[in-house]
Amino acid sequence: MPSPAAFFPVRSFRSSRAAKTAGALAALALLGACASPQVDTQWTDPQFAGQSLRGARLYVVCEAPDEALARQCQDRLAAEAAALGATAVPAETRPQPVPGRAGTADVYLPAARDAQARAVLLASVGPAARTVQPGPSVGIGLGGFGGGRVGVGGGVGFSLPIGGSRVNTSYGANTLLTDVASGRLMWTANTSAPSGDAAEQVGELVKAAMGGAQKAGFF
Repeated sequence: MPSPAAFFPVRSFRSSRAAKTAGALAALALLGACASPQVDTQWTDPQFAGQSLRGARLYVVCEAPDEALARQCQDRLAAEAAALGATAVPAETRPQPVPGRAGTADVYLPAARDAQARAVLLASVGPAARTVQPGPSVGIGLGGFGGGRVGVGGGVGFSLPIGGSRVNTSYGANTLLTDVASGRLMWTANTSAPSGDAAEQVGELVKAAMGGAQKAGFF
């Protein structure tokens, strides 16, 4: 009589299961990588390429839809700049941006000169996308029944929503370095993040942007 192994290839089953597990882990890792904040685009003025800002004074400022988010962004941006070797000078006030010139360092240059900063490090943060996640629902149904040769069948079903829909906001940031002496844009980068807690998104956006500035040779 053949052994049970002849009918149930245990080793092959285990190998297949291991392969599926490895594939699932790889898929999760890929999804995690895609969900991480990243630098979408960046540009460097060739005139400033290779000019390190380590040890230089940077006037740090953030623009955001509300004051709390702007302050959180500015604190994180200053901390990232300091960690890369710059001397961060956080802006104490933010003048109202000129219409059509939001996201540029023009209005911050006078304060940056007073602070004896070499460059303005500005991050402009705002919602990049919004998605609506419907609330859960409950479905109730009545099926059919029967007995012997005689049967009765029918069906009734309906669903009830529980709670409202939830709006998830994904933020993006445009970060730039501007030379104080000339007013020229030295470097800029656009970063995007998946939806989640706004403060956490902003922190990760700033970190990704500063990583891009480091790779560009500024730190």
